[in-house]
Amino acid sequence: SSDWEATWDGGENKDEGASSVEEETTGQRAPWLQDCVVSLSPCSDLLVVAREQKAVFLSAKWRTDDSGREEMTLAVSWTGTLSTDEGECVSSSICIPLASQKRSSTGRPDWTCVVVGFTSGYVRFYTELLHEDPVLRLKCRTYEIPRHPGVTEQHEELSILYPAALVTIDGFSLFQSLRACRNQVARATAAGSDVIQPPPLAYKKWGLQDMDTIVDHSSVGVMTLCVFDQMKNASILGGFNASVKGSPPAMSRYVTVGGGPYTGFFYAVEGSSQPLLSHVALAVASKLTSALISAASGWLGWNKHKNEEEALQKQRPKVEPVTPLGIRFGLPDSRRHGESICLSPCNTLAGVTDDFGRVTLLDLARGIAVRMWKGYRDAQLGWLQVPEERGDREFSPSASLPRRHALFLVIYAPRRGILEVWGMQQGPRVGAFTVGKHCRLLYAGYRLMGVNSVTSKGWQLHTQQVCLLDPTTGALRTVNIPFHLALSDKKSERAKDMHLIKRLTTILRSREALESLLSNKNAPVSCLTSVTSALNETLKRQDPEEVDEALLQLCSSQLKLLQLYTDIQNLHSGDSLEGIEDELSRVGPTLQRYAQLTARPSVSFAQDSPDSPLPAQAFLSQMECTDDGGLTVTRGSETEWNHLGSFMFWGCLCGKSPPHKVCDTLQQAGISPQQLLSLLLSVWLQREKEVLQKPEEAVRNLHTLLIALSNMEGAVEESWDPQSISPWWQQVRCMCIQSHNAAAALLAAFVAHRAAKASTTSRADSKLQSEWEAVSLELEQWVVCVRQLEDVLVLQTLLLVPPPQGAAGGAAPQCSIKTLLEGGTGGIADSVSKWVFRHNLAPERLKEILQKREDKEAGDQLEQRAGGEGNEQEEEEKLLVAVCQRFPHSLSPDLLFAHCCWEYVVQWNKDPEEGRYFWLAIEHLKLVSSPHIQLGISAMMWSTFIVKRFSAAAFLTEKVGKAPKDRLCRRDVGMGDKAVTSFLGCCVQLLQILMEADSAVEDVAPPELSAEEAWCGAEGPASLAELALEQRGVHYPLVQHHCLLASLLHAAMTFSLKVKPLSLFDSKGKNAFFRDLMTIQLMPSGDMDPGLVSMRQEVNPDILRRHIVCELYNQGLDLRAEEVMLEVEDKDVLGSQLLVLTGQRLSYSLLHSQSQTQAAMELLARLPPTLCTWLKAMDPSELRCPLVPLPQTSRLVGRLIEILPENHAQYSLALHLLEAVDALTTED
Repeated sequence: SSDWEATWDGGENKDEGASSVEEETTGQRAPWLQDCVVSLSPCSDLLVVAREQKAVFLSAKWRTDDSGREEMTLAVSWTGTLSTDEGECVSSSICIPLASQKRSSTGRPDWTCVVVGFTSGYVRFYTELLHEDPVLRLKCRTYEIPRHPGVTEQHEELSILYPAALVTIDGFSLFQSLRACRNQVARATAAGSDVIQPPPLAYKKWGLQDMDTIVDHSSVGVMTLCVFDQMKNASILGGFNASVKGSPPAMSRYVTVGGGPYTGFFYAVEGSSQPLLSHVALAVASKLTSALISAASGWLGWNKHKNEEEALQKQRPKVEPVTPLGIRFGLPDSRRHGESICLSPCNTLAGVTDDFGRVTLLDLARGIAVRMWKGYRDAQLGWLQVPEERGDREFSPSASLPRRHALFLVIYAPRRGILEVWGMQQGPRVGAFTVGKHCRLLYAGYRLMGVNSVTSKGWQLHTQQVCLLDPTTGALRTVNIPFHLALSDKKSERAKDMHLIKRLTTILRSREALESLLSNKNAPVSCLTSVTSALNETLKRQDPEEVDEALLQLCSSQLKLLQLYTDIQNLHSGDSLEGIEDELSRVGPTLQRYAQLTARPSVSFAQDSPDSPLPAQAFLSQMECTDDGGLTVTRGSETEWNHLGSFMFWGCLCGKSPPHKVCDTLQQAGISPQQLLSLLLSVWLQREKEVLQKPEEAVRNLHTLLIALSNMEGAVEESWDPQSISPWWQQVRCMCIQSHNAAAALLAAFVAHRAAKASTTSRADSKLQSEWEAVSLELEQWVVCVRQLEDVLVLQTLLLVPPPQGAAGGAAPQCSIKTLLEGGTGGIADSVSKWVFRHNLAPERLKEILQKREDKEAGDQLEQRAGGEGNEQEEEEKLLVAVCQRFPHSLSPDLLFAHCCWEYVVQWNKDPEEGRYFWLAIEHLKLVSSPHIQLGISAMMWSTFIVKRFSAAAFLTEKVGKAPKDRLCRRDVGMGDKAVTSFLGCCVQLLQILMEADSAVEDVAPPELSAEEAWCGAEGPASLAELALEQRGVHYPLVQHHCLLASLLHAAMTFSLKVKPLSLFDSKGKNAFFRDLMTIQLMPSGDMDPGLVSMRQEVNPDILRRHIVCELYNQGLDLRAEEVMLEVEDKDVLGSQLLVLTGQRLSYSLLHSQSQTQAAMELLARLPPTLCTWLKAMDPSELRCPLVPLPQTSRLVGRLIEILPENHAQYSLALHLLEAVDALTTED
């Protein structure tokens, strides 16, 4: 998941890859391994795979592979049936390596004992029946060298889990018993006897209580409580008066997982005497059998007769009763069921998996869960304890202290096929590897049995901690993690660098480095040559006495061989295509996306298919013999020409025909190379879809054909000077430049560029015979052409993205270098603006996307990933950013917004009913940041599209003296009344933008328009931005004059007013309308009409305000009315007006409402007679909104009391009204 993960060893350690295991598994489905019981020895020298009654043992063996290298494999050493009782199956197995007692041993095991548990309850090393339920899980604990003083030394132990019992066998006793048994077997075999007297075996058997189901366990070992914990436990169990023993007892701790509770913690106090098998059940000792001895006789070299073993098996031995052990505490979670538990090497943490797909990290000392991971259904766990490397201690501040150890949890998630490594306890994920979905994570969790603090001194324990077995490849991979990954970021960087330098130094010092590089199958020849020659040069510069002669000799010999290989390869291939893969991978994602978009189904006729065979008549009709015995091809229709090209060259391009033979045949026929080249490129460009299905293969075949044609007589002129342009290569370029098939043209350009380069170099070499690289005008032309074609490919890919269903805008335009150059400098922005219109991309969204490209790096990554996965909208945005990245000048935000604005207004002009288009044009125009461009575009819009319809709307409104109806609007303005209203609103905005831009141009310098280097040769009409910058400035007062009229017309249409808008202006004002905004016109003086002034002076504004307040209350808009009420001066008169309005509301509620209630009638009876009479006299029909909520009316009466003076004639009436409203509110 990160680049530094490449420095890990994990995932590449194939020295233990199993190949022989495939013998057992051929023909089975992939996940067969999930149904098997698999166990691996920690020394990785023995693998046991068992299913039901059968088992296979695989032992480590060295073998030589096809290339002569020796590698470690696991080969089948024994296969057969393990079960002896009818119906019993293998349910668990474990491989325990037993340490050698020899002085010379350095940590390798003497031999490995396989312990197998069965559903019948038997556990067979040799064989012993300990409990009569199925064996659920076997686990082992072996000696660990203490990391620092004070750590309790743990005893070795084998634990066996049954559904309701746990049997633990002391490791020392088991070790001695197994050694004794093996020695007895060896002696008995030598003597030809079968009598074996096994020694006694010490074990404990606990009945685990208070837990519903147990499926897995971990024996954590002996622990001693501190005094505080001892006192805490005593007070919890026996109350605060409980007595505490002098010294805390040692206890064995067992953790189980299952259900009810989900995790259980059991503590067994040490000191109870262990039952020895010889004391407890002599009958059992006499009936010990050894099914495994015979089963594995071929593997361990033991021999035993089958019939004698069966006789011993018939009588089942007596089973010991369990010692009950109550649960101390657990983690209760009624719905969660544990599936497995995996104990860390330091015995302090454990990982638990459950049926909810969670992995939980337990702190065993505190008995709590400290971390949980989601989304790991059926997870398999393992632990890695990594010691600090000795070299790293030199840079550590704690160099004098013992070596540090880092702990990592390895999680394999089979559903996702991913292997993850996490730092403990709260560390980040330090590694993630994609592996198969049917692998098995093998983690033993123990080392060699029989090791102690004395015998382990000076040993190196060669044990693997975590391995991954992949059944599909048969590979067994180990996981190795560098220590520095556990450190914080700052320290980790330094440690990582030291780690890498140390590894590189070690490798580079040895001759093995060069040998391993030269034996690497994936290293390219150029890389091998560069490294070997660099090493050779370095060795030559050193002191001859210090140089390793053998290494120098190896370098020079390998260099000669590499040169020979390259020469032969070049002879065979005709010319090298090295590096084309880099170019293909660079444009690969875009090619892939382009291919997806062009692969959409289309209709064609069978007879027009280029795959249909070419009849002889058609062939003859296109060929003519010349006087000199040659042939010329007469060019007919495009279809006939492509058909002939397919007939000649398509077989070669597919790799079905030999290119050189085809070219020789055509040359002997006398067809000119130029015509053959035209036919070849026509079929290549026309059959783009087929080419893109296998681009690498097709490119190689095209290269071979192009070289063959170029080498024909008359193709490249002999007199051609590399400093000038070759007509041959110019012909290829012309066809690529004119082609609308962007992807095929780009691939052809890649190939032709390489072929031209090779040709130029060879000619330059023959002429100059020097080490100078030829600078060629021809190659410069190719560099520009390739760059242009890459740009066109990305642009065409964007334009091909289909718009949403039902969108306007027509088919996607086809673009080529030629059409873009002929379209002028604005052609590219024009294409993209049409795409924006077709996709209905909102202006604000477009602005966000364009801001993304400011981040250059992000843009590059987006272009690389433009063919990747993701939803379609994201894909479109990535493509748009990629296009803008390739055209930073032609698609600068201002130019793109200007073109989008113009495109929308053009589309609106075609269909004026779509007022939304004009509005979107204005929105795009607002986003243009340069006032110069904004001014020019808006002035051009006004004169080209707007003013004619605007004047028609003004004259129509003047003529009818009011807002015109729909029919008249359609007749005179060309759109309906609603569209006219929207149009006039947009006119106001356009004229305001025009005024703002005119004010701002003085302060800002005009922008400089430039094009990309590759596109400087554009010839064609002036771009929209150039035209905008050429516009003269506008006459500000005239624009303001039009804006006023537009506002009037918009208000008249919106509110359906009766008005003659032009009559409101004097003769100068009328004459100035609808003139060119850049001309200076005689404007009205701006003085107001005296008659209007005097009329306005007669109107008392306070009367108007009071009227507005009453109207708002009448409409039920009480809050708005309260705001205006603050400005009223004559509050007395307003109070009288509002008193009537309140009476009308109350009259409606009590007398005129449809739903008259009993309560309302009773209230009416209780009211004073004067109020009743007054209410009956009211007419609620004057109210526009009679149904007003009572709290609003109550608030209005409160306001009345506030504004009416107490000496007012109607003040008492207002008080009666307040009581009536309060009573009504209470009733409600």
